[in-house]
Amino acid sequence: MPNPPREIYTHGHHDSVLRSHRWRTAANSAAYLLPRLKSDDRLLDVGVGPGTITVDFADRLTEGTVVGIDAAPAAVAATQALVAEREVRNVTLSVGDVYELEFPAGSFDVVHAHQVLQHLSHPITALREMRRVCVLGGLVAVRDADYAAMTWYPPSVELSRWLELYHQVARSNGGEPDAGRRLLSWARAAGFDDVQASASAWCFATPTDLAWWSETWADRLSQSTFGHRAVEQGLSTSAELAELAQAWLRWGQLRDAWFSILHGEILCRN
Repeated sequence: MPNPPREIYTHGHHDSVLRSHRWRTAANSAAYLLPRLKSDDRLLDVGVGPGTITVDFADRLTEGTVVGIDAAPAAVAATQALVAEREVRNVTLSVGDVYELEFPAGSFDVVHAHQVLQHLSHPITALREMRRVCVLGGLVAVRDADYAAMTWYPPSVELSRWLELYHQVARSNGGEPDAGRRLLSWARAAGFDDVQASASAWCFATPTDLAWWSETWADRLSQSTFGHRAVEQGLSTSAELAELAQAWLRWGQLRDAWFSILHGEILCRN
């Protein structure tokens, strides 16, 4: 498919979003891949975000290299700052397009993307391009959340409305918020025959985790691109977003609150 359209990232890069994403590590977000990594691997990380997973990979690949790209200059800058802070020497970064990766075929032993395909209007095209730059016998590793599979307790009418609204905004932006369940089918459509599919979950159940999780979503509703797009597209109002933000904060303080996020994962042998 020539020249896919420029994608709209539903979350945006407000500090509330980056703050949430900085919690992510290779251990809690790429455990399915870590046993397969070799110390001298050349790894491409597609969609670096704030860089926490990217830098963790670099720490593990002591004799290898990590190349990180993101379509957003703000994300690349955030990752560059983290690389400098942690004095990592084997990472290079640039603004890049997953549909047109600026690398020759077979440049990497591992190509990784975390929470990327759900935001793309052409995820199969992206997987084909990731496959192109992966060496024969190498791995393409992808993990994405599945919003419809998110679950929480106690029940909340407002959180259910938040989830409904997120689906509406993400799909109006051209993405697929229930990507996790689709990864295997997308990989097969992209031409992979050897695919290992799995699933894993994040769970927020301690007072500290719940306060952080609910506060980040309250901030996103009122300040991030997600909230702005919801209003611009006529899917919500500023008043409703404010009500949902307050509901998140109230829910996060409940003694028995519990929230879990299911993810689909694929390891594709090229």
